[in-house]
Amino acid sequence: MVVELGVIGICVGILSGFFGIGGGTILVPTLLFLGYDMKTAIGISVIQMVFSSVYGSYLNFKKGTLDLNMVAVIGFGGFVGALLSAFIVAKVNAFALEVLFFAFVVFALARMYVKTEQYDAVIRPHPALLFVIGVVIGLFSISIGVGGSILLVPILVGFLHVNLKNAISAGLFFVVFSSVSGVIGLSLARVLDYESGIIIGLASLLGVLFGIHFKHQVNANLQKKSLLLFYMVIAFYLFIRLVGNE
Repeated sequence: MVVELGVIGICVGILSGFFGIGGGTILVPTLLFLGYDMKTAIGISVIQMVFSSVYGSYLNFKKGTLDLNMVAVIGFGGFVGALLSAFIVAKVNAFALEVLFFAFVVFALARMYVKTEQYDAVIRPHPALLFVIGVVIGLFSISIGVGGSILLVPILVGFLHVNLKNAISAGLFFVVFSSVSGVIGLSLARVLDYESGIIIGLASLLGVLFGIHFKHQVNANLQKKSLLLFYMVIAFYLFIRLVGNE
């Protein structure tokens, strides 16, 4: 199983670096397919996200696509929200979490149909508003085993006029805060499989290296189309799984 988890980690890392996601959107369905229950899959996913987000953000910062000042405020909000998410995971049953995860993927798929526009100026709202945005995203995302970047990226692009590549980098940096906080909260709730999470997390570092490289080689339109196809596949699998569990 170590080899299988390692291969999964590399694949998750590539997609994480390329799309600026923590990796949970890919990893949770994969672990469910392998027979893990939903709560264990969420815990493993959160551990993996710490590895991929920290390393990926370092690479993005070196390439100059990461605005630390703005995202740090949102990130601290995400840290607070993610701490509270452990309560949701502990109290809500696994099927309800799967339904929530499916809704999350459908939302992500729907927003990909919206044309992404590029703006000359970035809007910088009050830091208090950025902090609240981070809290809400952190609370919701970690509860279902994802980092929250797929919610943050459309907010940055659609409302704050951030360039798509920079928004993707910001989304991955946000995952640093939400995933570290999520590990703390979920460890207190005792729903973490440390061994599997660390194996996948270490393997994902190699994948992130390649994913970040690919991200800077392709245009934003190709990234968007690729992400759209990816979410269609994930949504279809989750729908089949939910129907089968009714």
